[in-house]
Amino acid sequence: MNLEFVESGQIMTIKLKGDLDHHSADESRVLIDEKIKDEKYNKIVIDLKNLDFIDSSGIGFVIGRYKVIRKRNGVIEIVNASKKVRKILDMSGIGKIINIK
Repeated sequence: MNLEFVESGQIMTIKLKGDLDHHSADESRVLIDEKIKDEKYNKIVIDLKNLDFIDSSGIGFVIGRYKVIRKRNGVIEIVNASKKVRKILDMSGIGKIINIK
């Protein structure tokens, strides 16, 4: 899993590349939580354009970041998911709490 962080004012875009699964979720969580601990970010955009696969650990990872941002009255959204990844997201029901574009 590769991560790229793009800051723009109060918005942090996190670009994920590779697989977000039980092998990479914990390490990714630590890296992202370190970046977003600064409360200046009120919106997190998770860009999945280059994400090949996500499993239940990856879904849990996204929900965890949602909880962190929501505590500070911020928002999180998911963008650019492939058809394959979007199908998994839809089956998980995560779209009920997180905006998926």
